[in-house]
Amino acid sequence: MFEQENEGIMERFQLSMERISQISYEKTVSQPFHDYFTRTASFICLMGEYLDFIEEGKLNTASLKELKEWNQKFYEDILPDAYETSYANPAYAVEKLGDGFGQLLCYLYKEIRGDIVFIHENRLTDITILNEALIEIYNMFEEGVPEVASVKEVIYWFVSDYTDHTVTFRVREGLDPSLTFATDIIRGSDLTDLRYLYRFGEYITDSELKVADYLNSLPEEKVRLMADTYTEGYRKGFEVMGRDLSKKKAVQIRYELGFERMVKYAIENFEKLGLKVILCRAAVWAVNTNVGRKAGYYSTSPNRQYDYDHRYDDAIYVNKAFKDRKASVLKVAYETYKDLAAAFAGPAVIQTFGKEGFQPVNKPEANHLDPKQEKLSVEMASETARILNEYVPGDEISFTIIAFPVPEIGDNFEDIFNETIAINTLDYEKYKGLQQTIIDALDEADYVEITGKGNNKTRLTVALHHLKDRDKETNFENCVADVNIPLGEVFTSPRLAGTSGVLEVSTVYITDFQFKDLVMTFEDGMIKDYSCSNFEDPKEGKELIRQVILKNHDTLPMGEFAIGTNTTAYAMARKFDILDKLPILIVEKMGPHFAVGDTCYSWAEDSKLYNPNGKEIIAKENEVSALRKEDASKAYFNCHTDITIPYAELDKIETVCGDGKRTLIIEDGKFILKGTEELNLPFSGL
Repeated sequence: MFEQENEGIMERFQLSMERISQISYEKTVSQPFHDYFTRTASFICLMGEYLDFIEEGKLNTASLKELKEWNQKFYEDILPDAYETSYANPAYAVEKLGDGFGQLLCYLYKEIRGDIVFIHENRLTDITILNEALIEIYNMFEEGVPEVASVKEVIYWFVSDYTDHTVTFRVREGLDPSLTFATDIIRGSDLTDLRYLYRFGEYITDSELKVADYLNSLPEEKVRLMADTYTEGYRKGFEVMGRDLSKKKAVQIRYELGFERMVKYAIENFEKLGLKVILCRAAVWAVNTNVGRKAGYYSTSPNRQYDYDHRYDDAIYVNKAFKDRKASVLKVAYETYKDLAAAFAGPAVIQTFGKEGFQPVNKPEANHLDPKQEKLSVEMASETARILNEYVPGDEISFTIIAFPVPEIGDNFEDIFNETIAINTLDYEKYKGLQQTIIDALDEADYVEITGKGNNKTRLTVALHHLKDRDKETNFENCVADVNIPLGEVFTSPRLAGTSGVLEVSTVYITDFQFKDLVMTFEDGMIKDYSCSNFEDPKEGKELIRQVILKNHDTLPMGEFAIGTNTTAYAMARKFDILDKLPILIVEKMGPHFAVGDTCYSWAEDSKLYNPNGKEIIAKENEVSALRKEDASKAYFNCHTDITIPYAELDKIETVCGDGKRTLIIEDGKFILKGTEELNLPFSGL
């Protein structure tokens, strides 16, 4: 795949590897920096040894035990037991190397750890440029301890200059199905021989091995059912949205390792739909990563604190010049691959759930964005979204998301897995009718009131758009099993004016973080205040919410209001006591939920969309997204985060009409609207 490129850089690669190998034997740099360079050089040499291992064909003949040992060597430095004395840990790096040097060299080592991926994919250019950056900085220390600013400048120009390579390739690998590293592994391997997992170059835990082993134990028809539900949901998404799938040629699968047997069948299904599959891993270079978001394939993190510590490494180099430089490179890259972009149909995502909640430690030594950089970061995300939409228009693509448990969920893993398959394949037609009954009641209302029960302090008023012709128009989308699997919600984009009150939920998973006692206050649809009880210091809780949910914006609008109807999923969660471990994809179907950020229709507000009964959905924007007609940078926030109130914490959902008439949809956590009583059946076993 990279043969020609590797030939062109081979001499530089070999010279840099030779120079790196000498560092451990030299005494030209004073302590404590000598220890840093020696240990970093040793890691690079380990990568060189593994490259020889691959080139000698030993990857094909090594035992499972031997491959596990190699995998452990790659990641042992950042595993929790060793992390406290790792230069990948900013606290340790600063303690040993001092404030300033510690953060810079910690960041550099973290980037060098990307060699694990680059070796497996045979990307010698990436390894070489990292080697040369380390050598340049090492040479500076050979002449005495340099100024911190001088080292920072070298890193800044390294990142900036090589965006032509790092950012451009990231664009390509997300669009180009001819890059077949991962698809070749899945197609060409005996998936019953779990050695194949070690070919990906990701950290392999018991979770990946157990999931793969469990899928191998299932009958073919069950695994095909999983794949068929997933790919059919994708196809239906185009159908429901009135978009032409026949114009598209490629789909990107995003998933967590272990599900290859299902993915293999999904690849076959997509190809029958005329779509080639793109399988790129989650971003490796810091310049391409997004906090809390993994786009691609990935595995269990070796250390979530390590990921958290490095979430804002871009603070080292983000300034206006860099923002403009990256935007320019992105624009050129998408122009270069515009034909691939036009053929891209959108992502198909397989999520997992069941991991223990992560409680991060906020380390003062870790890199942090200052207020100016936070603003630049928001602007950069906005510019990136505008460039993406120019080449991959949001109203021409679709997506689908499905979720399955992983073994960490506990002893009932297999039972939960089987019930999840059942939940993902509920009766489309039955729910379509039940949900239409709810929509009919909601469409009579001017606004909806949502009230929490017991200790839940939720008191929210959600304002709805005015319908000019109720025979032809609707505010709510009837969401059954297409892009969001499992089925079970009706949703709308509310009016901001008049949408106010307090939203509270005792626990909710958002990305890798389990928020506890999350409270948000809204005024005219915009977040006015927020808090959580994750930390003893309320300020740390606010900072976590700002980073993970608000994406460093000062405020966000309420972009969605929805009522979940999947009481079967809720009963399963209660049965196995896993409510706090489910992903928002399933939880959002288990009560009312509210999304902060963009609406569900961002970048596609002007596309006509209809419910199965033929009514047009007119509530696709709000007062903020309407600003796109003047300035798109003011209309979009490039985030959309769902927050759900479970039925057990819910007192009432009640519609209020202009004449004062009130209609209860839910009371005491139960559906009481006439015609929806069947939704309460799963509660009977609780």
